[in-house]
Amino acid sequence: MYFETVTLKSGQTRWVAMADGPADPVTGKRKQIARRGKTKKEAKLKVEKEIAKREDSGFSSRQLKSKTFDRMAEEWIATYALSGKKRGSVRIREKDINVLNRSFAKVPIDRITHSVYQKFINMLPERYSLNSIKSINGTAGMIFKYALREQLIKHNPNDGVSIPKQIKTVEDIKKDPVEEKYLDHDELNLFFEALTNNALELDMERFYTLAFSGMRPGELCALQKEDLDFQNNTISIYKTLYNENNNMKSYELNTPKTIGSIRTIEMEESVMKMLKSLVRSNDERKMRLRTKHDDFHDKDFVFCRPNGYPYVTKNVADRMERLINMTNITKHATPHIFRHTHISMLTEAKVDLPTIMERVGHEDVATTMKVYTHVTKKMKKDAPAQVSNLHENIIKKISS
Repeated sequence: MYFETVTLKSGQTRWVAMADGPADPVTGKRKQIARRGKTKKEAKLKVEKEIAKREDSGFSSRQLKSKTFDRMAEEWIATYALSGKKRGSVRIREKDINVLNRSFAKVPIDRITHSVYQKFINMLPERYSLNSIKSINGTAGMIFKYALREQLIKHNPNDGVSIPKQIKTVEDIKKDPVEEKYLDHDELNLFFEALTNNALELDMERFYTLAFSGMRPGELCALQKEDLDFQNNTISIYKTLYNENNNMKSYELNTPKTIGSIRTIEMEESVMKMLKSLVRSNDERKMRLRTKHDDFHDKDFVFCRPNGYPYVTKNVADRMERLINMTNITKHATPHIFRHTHISMLTEAKVDLPTIMERVGHEDVATTMKVYTHVTKKMKKDAPAQVSNLHENIIKKISS
């Protein structure tokens, strides 16, 4: 270690200690570390402390302080996006980062302690649902793990964090969470009554297909003419449509959510006849317009605009909201509710669980099982009444 004295502008004298620091983890080069002190001993201790810190973390105090959370998150999301994740998944993580940045953007990554992070998590239930909080926490955990691998932090603030649960009201407790996930028989009739009387273009074809197939809205929008087999009354599902900004020309066709989502399903003949008529109309319109308009999008989408581009899922959701508002259905019903509704329809038809799972493309039995078990219990509960209705004449003899 080398020592010297320097005179400040104020005329005061300070000791300067200098020594070689550990090799830089990126360049492999060594840099001298210099620190001032009022005494020779103080300057020496400062240099030794900095050398120890660099040997422990691989980075200088200045480097650690310059790595703010938003910079760390930016580096991580760039790596995450290149790992083969779908744009939809990346977008969800980007939204989570926006929430995290509101509290941590310019905070040095090594200054975020477990207690600081826990306080942040504790405030989230005021504005976000439990699922959203879990997603935000999951994204934060991946960013902190990335920082750990880069040796920018010693501990993960995310480890052992407690996710606060929202306190349910009496009304919430009364509601059956599973029953809220699907339309029961009466509600389905109400919806289709509103559909029959108030359908706009494509509404009939869309909602009958969703209800009798259990496909996801993105899978519906991605359907093309080649996916429909009218001879065998089947639909092949192996792609989903994604559109981040709802611009009709900016769509992407991605692979489905899981491997189990790739499937071919048999459909009701009446629904297939409806779709066959739609495809025929699309073909006729294409022949008329393709010669007149250079920008006609010739990809044979089943549910397409006049210019051939596919409609996005938001359009389906808007149409459904319009119809729901014409009924007295109080459930939060989006097009996705038809997946669970279809499971209930199959359960009532006494279709076995493995067949139902294969049909809706669920690899995880828990998702399907919740609705299946709920409907099955309800069927058992209603069994005596069904027996009474079937054998009304015999029962009457008991009371006579």
